[in-house]
Amino acid sequence: MRPLIALLCLSLAPQALAVHSKNAGPEKVELKFKLPPPKPLSPEEAMKTFAVEKGFRIELVASEPMIESPVAMSFDDQGRLYVCEMRGYMHDLAGSTEKEPTGRVSLLEDTDGDGRMDKATAFLDKVVMPRAVMAVNGGALIAVPPNLIFCKDTDGDGVADVKEVIATDFGTLGGQPEHMANSPVWAMDNSIWSAGYSSRLKLRGGMWQKDVGLGRGQWGLCQDDHGRLYFNYNSDMLRADLLPTEAFARNPLLRNATSINAKLAADQTLYASHPTPGVNRGYDAKTLSADGRLTKPTATCGALIYRGNAFPAAYRGNAFVPEPAANLVKRFTMSETDGVVKATNTAKGSEFLTSTDERFRPVNACNGPDGALYLVDMYRGIIQHQSFLTHYLIANIQARKLEQPFNMGRIWRIVPEGSSAKPVKVTKDAKLLTHANGWVRDTAQRLIVESADASAVPALKELLQNESAVAREHALWTLDGLAAITADLVKTALADKSEHVRAAAARVAPRDYVFDLAAEKHPLVLAHIAIKTLNEAALAPLLVTHGKNALIREAALTGLRGKESAFAKTLAQTPSEGSKAVIGALAELVALAGKAGPIAEMLELAASSPENRDTILKGLAKTDSKSKTVKLVWLDKEPEHLKQLKLAPSLANRLVWPGKPGAPAPPVIKPLTETQTALFEKGKTIYATLCAACHQPHGFGLDGLAPPLVDSEWVLGKPEVLARIVMHGLAGPVKVSGRTYNLAMPPLPQLTDEDIAGVLTYIRREWEHTAGAVETVNITKIREQEKGRMMMWTEMELKNLGKKK
Repeated sequence: MRPLIALLCLSLAPQALAVHSKNAGPEKVELKFKLPPPKPLSPEEAMKTFAVEKGFRIELVASEPMIESPVAMSFDDQGRLYVCEMRGYMHDLAGSTEKEPTGRVSLLEDTDGDGRMDKATAFLDKVVMPRAVMAVNGGALIAVPPNLIFCKDTDGDGVADVKEVIATDFGTLGGQPEHMANSPVWAMDNSIWSAGYSSRLKLRGGMWQKDVGLGRGQWGLCQDDHGRLYFNYNSDMLRADLLPTEAFARNPLLRNATSINAKLAADQTLYASHPTPGVNRGYDAKTLSADGRLTKPTATCGALIYRGNAFPAAYRGNAFVPEPAANLVKRFTMSETDGVVKATNTAKGSEFLTSTDERFRPVNACNGPDGALYLVDMYRGIIQHQSFLTHYLIANIQARKLEQPFNMGRIWRIVPEGSSAKPVKVTKDAKLLTHANGWVRDTAQRLIVESADASAVPALKELLQNESAVAREHALWTLDGLAAITADLVKTALADKSEHVRAAAARVAPRDYVFDLAAEKHPLVLAHIAIKTLNEAALAPLLVTHGKNALIREAALTGLRGKESAFAKTLAQTPSEGSKAVIGALAELVALAGKAGPIAEMLELAASSPENRDTILKGLAKTDSKSKTVKLVWLDKEPEHLKQLKLAPSLANRLVWPGKPGAPAPPVIKPLTETQTALFEKGKTIYATLCAACHQPHGFGLDGLAPPLVDSEWVLGKPEVLARIVMHGLAGPVKVSGRTYNLAMPPLPQLTDEDIAGVLTYIRREWEHTAGAVETVNITKIREQEKGRMMMWTEMELKNLGKKK
């Protein structure tokens, strides 16, 4: 059941076109909660509908007509506010304006200092569906799918005259909004991370750099005081990466690791202040309470870890999570034990902020330069994308006249009663790294790193002795951003009394740094050391002692891809509960990889290591629970000592070798001709430059971004299907290896027929694949057959190709 997605989903299309093709719900629906159509309210009227936690008040910062349909915001170092406005989204039921260049990013200013914006300039105008903005380097990064653009005003008129494309894969032109990259954030590690995007960006010496990370979240991204990334999904209010995201990109089989994409909140019960019938699955008795209120999240987005200094101390570090379908903002208190974070629902029966105005749609929460909490309110009646509408929601929308207006929107600020905090204008002053407001610290760090000014280094080194652990952590990362980290600085920081400073020291340490493992006991720091320690001789003793700790174990596994069986043999020489836990995890990874050599080696180890035998065999029997296909593993011969190993059926049935009773004939691998080998090599180059960013060099893809190609039935199936996908793209949902991916694969019209033949030949023969090569002449025939096609393919269309006469 597809729940109401987070946020950028604002529209309705005619019933015949809009209903979800596979999950539209019952055609005949009864509107149980027959509420009158809600009246669109002015900002002043809307203020009266809010109920905010005692001791706080809500203030208007900006509203229509100054801004329309805001979806994201970002303050610059001068306190000016960039607001991303998706003004063209779904003006009518057919979505006829969605591709028109009516979107903009406005630059708002408070010229009289009263806390309310009174000047607006169209910083970037006439663009299609902008959906993200982040102030940086004297300008802003702006997402206009499929591009991420750096825009800057160099002549002082408030309008961008520099427009530099930084990335061309930041979403898809015309794609479904909930599956677009969004929310770039300059994190403490001086990387720019984004939700729904697998790459990280860095700005060094005025040059933009891009490398691999992991895709995360659906809509919204933020960090805490230690640089951990927090995000969410439409029906899960808060998740986090407990360890550095980029480390897990090294081992694609660690998909079920608990240290990344960690679920933080067990209790996510909602307490709306009024009936909220306008949700996609409102016809289901489990969705709404008896009086019509949403009780579980279905449109979560734009979460924030509050790091300001205006709220009372008890609120600092809390999570504030918008739920626009329920017209509320939830607050969680946060706790941490040995590096593992937990979110606790703070109240039973109430929320931090609610509204009885059904058009109040908080879609992003942000920290501000004055220490206040800011909310982006899209202010619309409809937040469900047409691709997922049910009959029930269509009927509700039509009966209650929720289609319009579409040109409103507000920015709100929440402050404690009696607060008189003022915005801070930030400079590249190292002393600001000690400021109580996290937004100020982040901005000061960014300005110093952007400037690449080495004169800041002495002051930053001095801050490593500051009484504030957070300031010391900022100073360390700022030094790293200036390429000023030395072994002596790392040694000093590794002796810091704060585990978070020590963990940061492990991350910034030179690659060949030798850690004193005996001096460290904290699991969080040991996990970061395990990520950095690629020397297996040093890593083994650490895991013998601490391998039962999931954080430390998973950290170590990130660097052991391709070394699993050899490292398991090393650990088996020193039996312990820790080594046994790691050996079991290594066996699982070997099973998921499905390669004959490592599996045979692990079976040999099981035979020779009785104390680890059951653990190894249990791990080798592991299969991808979400996949309906299991790849046979062809061994050269029957493993020795197989009879003494009691194999689970899932493992025994998977292993085959020449002469095994009942085994199928081994696959026939047809050698590539000289011409086909040349195509393979050409395809290998194209894949590395064009495809690997999403599907990854290892071919296992990235969850939330791109499905796996390794052992995919689409890759190993009919090449004419693959060719059509490359030519014209594929619109999800699509099932790959048992998992459903609701994503869009864009067309690649720049590729020639020979290019396509090459890249298809490559992916059908790489990663131990044995499928046949693809000839250029066949690609040419397919292109002729499909000339004039303008639409992406769907899964059903492609599956029906073979049925055509």
